[in-house]
Amino acid sequence: MSVADFSLADLGRRLRRERQARGVSLDALATASGVSRSMISEVERGAKAPTVVVLARLATALGTTAARLLDEQAADRVVVLRHADQPALREPAGWERRILSPTLPGVEFEFIRTIVPAGVTVGEFAAHAAGSREYIAVERGELTVTIDGTPHRLTTGDAMYYAGDATHAFANDGEEECIYYTAMEVSTRDRDH
Repeated sequence: MSVADFSLADLGRRLRRERQARGVSLDALATASGVSRSMISEVERGAKAPTVVVLARLATALGTTAARLLDEQAADRVVVLRHADQPALREPAGWERRILSPTLPGVEFEFIRTIVPAGVTVGEFAAHAAGSREYIAVERGELTVTIDGTPHRLTTGDAMYYAGDATHAFANDGEEECIYYTAMEVSTRDRDH
């Protein structure tokens, strides 16, 4: 399922709600995310589907996760996410991002499984707020993780931590499919003060 397969009206409503709850104007969000004001407006109206990278840029600029923009938060003490109910986003380049964690009140955390075909670049993601953390674990294949311009090559079984307040990019330069997991905690320190 691509971002377009989700209810665009629901996505737009959640984006607008998160933006307004933080007191951020369309212009300020455009500046912070690098996404045009007109694109943000179209997404908020449910008229246009963003790419996964654009959705991540908007979430990062708001100090939240893409999962919060895609799904309603769960309030239960135990949440089972069946495979069929996990938000899965597929990009035209062939890579898939599946969100394995529920959206919880007051928690800005994502656990993600990503599948990237051989030779495919996922793209660059914006830096999160200071104090954010990301962890990567490669289940299979090769993954190049570029942090603030410095590439790090990981292979099957390798893991990595990096401060999430750095630009980060992912690419599979190998000859086989890569499957990797990301655990991401977005800091809300700046937002809470």
